[in-house]
Amino acid sequence: MKKLIFLLFLFPFFIYSQIDNSDFKIIDSDYTSYNVKTYDIIVVGGGTSGVVSAIQSSRMGSKTLLIEESDWLGGMLTSAGVSAMDGNYKLPSGFLQEFRDSLVSYYGHLDSLKTGWVSNIMFEPSIGNKILKKITDSEKNLTIKYNSVIEELYKKEFFFLELEEDPDIYKSNILIDATELGDLIPLLNLSYLIGMDSNQRYDEDIAPEKSNNIIQDLTYVMILKDFKKDMTIDKPKNYNKYEFICSYDSGQCSDNDKKLWSKDKLITYGKLPNNKYMINWPINGNDYYSNSIEMTKQERSLNYEKAKQKSLRFLYFIQTEMNFNNLSIDYNEYKTKDGFPKIPYHRESRRSEGMVTLTLNDIKSPYSNSNSIYRTGIAVGDYPVDHHHGAYTNYSNLPKLDFYPVPSYSVPLGSLIPKGIENFIVVEKSISVSNLVNGTTRLQPVVMQIGQAAGILAHLAVKNNQSINEVKIRDVQLQILKSKGYILPYVDIEIDHPHFLSYQKIGACGILRSKGINIGWENKTFFYPNMKLELDQVFIEDWKNFESLPKKLSIINIFKWLSKNSGFNFEKDVLEGYWNKYKLSDFKLERIITRGEFAVLLDNIIDPFSKINVDYQGNLITNFND
Repeated sequence: MKKLIFLLFLFPFFIYSQIDNSDFKIIDSDYTSYNVKTYDIIVVGGGTSGVVSAIQSSRMGSKTLLIEESDWLGGMLTSAGVSAMDGNYKLPSGFLQEFRDSLVSYYGHLDSLKTGWVSNIMFEPSIGNKILKKITDSEKNLTIKYNSVIEELYKKEFFFLELEEDPDIYKSNILIDATELGDLIPLLNLSYLIGMDSNQRYDEDIAPEKSNNIIQDLTYVMILKDFKKDMTIDKPKNYNKYEFICSYDSGQCSDNDKKLWSKDKLITYGKLPNNKYMINWPINGNDYYSNSIEMTKQERSLNYEKAKQKSLRFLYFIQTEMNFNNLSIDYNEYKTKDGFPKIPYHRESRRSEGMVTLTLNDIKSPYSNSNSIYRTGIAVGDYPVDHHHGAYTNYSNLPKLDFYPVPSYSVPLGSLIPKGIENFIVVEKSISVSNLVNGTTRLQPVVMQIGQAAGILAHLAVKNNQSINEVKIRDVQLQILKSKGYILPYVDIEIDHPHFLSYQKIGACGILRSKGINIGWENKTFFYPNMKLELDQVFIEDWKNFESLPKKLSIINIFKWLSKNSGFNFEKDVLEGYWNKYKLSDFKLERIITRGEFAVLLDNIIDPFSKINVDYQGNLITNFND
């Protein structure tokens, strides 16, 4: 703290004398020199979102520092042992696709990742860590400080960070909180929420009547290995088989409200390549309840040890009651003293108060709310609302939130940007969402995309010498699209489709709308590009400069309509040339145009997406002809 106090004393000097972003030294009253190392962007937390934020911003040219408490990268995806990608199998957006391709390259084939039944993407955590480190090592604008803990944080015009046992001070214009529990939010005195929201707060009908501070269970995952011999551990202290007797269909469980699987299903749930097994079993298994968010570092450590002890008791149960004594902890996976992952798996953290808050109603009915935040999407998800509360003492009195079905959805940019501060971005599981929605946005594929969007936003602010609130949402979205990312979750249009960009852009304008449905376990949203266009499917009420559409939506009539609205005169004999230029087929002037064809023509001829920006609520904020 002493370093930062003296920095504040000298603040006017180095603000006006050191604005060239070079590293410099200051001298305190004891004549001890401190290096102030300056970066464009500092990311705190090398987890699933943080590492992607840092990779993205550095790739785009920003000098980036990533600060990570452990010696691993990847967070819940690797360091916590949850090496099973939940959701987005058919929506491999942006860096998520790059990471998946790297796994395929390592293991040989996409099917080689389908080892367990909880996910189609399963891998060894250590391999995920190696892949991320290989990628970060190749980024020349990226510096990583491992085994580093934030001691002090100060914000005035710039952010200043002091690390434990580090003589330097780190300065940046933009700061990204990618910590597991949103630990920078209270250091900056920003508002946040913890626990369940009342049904009155966001008008979510399945939320409890009153708010509370109950969060989801955490888990200390175990990575087991088949040793082909008896590896039974010593009986753990306080072991009682009845603690786990309802974890599978043991025939001895008389009181349970969940479906029970066979012991083989339990074990293969998280089967990884190379005969390893992820034990992250939610049904009366090794989930552990502890609201450690507001605890001190020491208090958290004590609670995490209790979570480890529960996992060890479950391991002994697996070995002795389920007869899998050939399975035990693989100490080579993490090389930690006790063989456990670097960190516990946190499903919930502080939730910041953002420029917008994504609620269950926004996901269920994106076009029926007072806002239009679907227009501001920067990440997509398709996993159900998945809440883990089974380890909570009064679990039976909580709302039943297991796998509440929702359509696939977009995460709005404003949910990453807290109110009341400039140039601070929040990612990981601390974005501004309702408690219910956190049950789906917390999953690895979504968090990874959120991190990529944050890196893009931060870089654009640096590049344009703007605050993050001045960066155009459309510019962020366009860069995501150029990075082969989704801004809307259209499952019927793959990224390599020649008209992917046009469909995404016109959908984000709200001119053509999609339909979200739940099909069993899957949540999908369809754009229906091959469906014939109908008048009631086109929404141009907000676009005041557009003339009314013709009653007959033929190709020739749509070209005439586009001519009137663009000021460009299309001669009839050149229309087929434009049609072919835009890689469309079946040119027949009197034929009714399809939704996809209309989107392509509108995007290429007028491009309303690029010519008009939107605010955080999704409102149109300027005339596209200006």
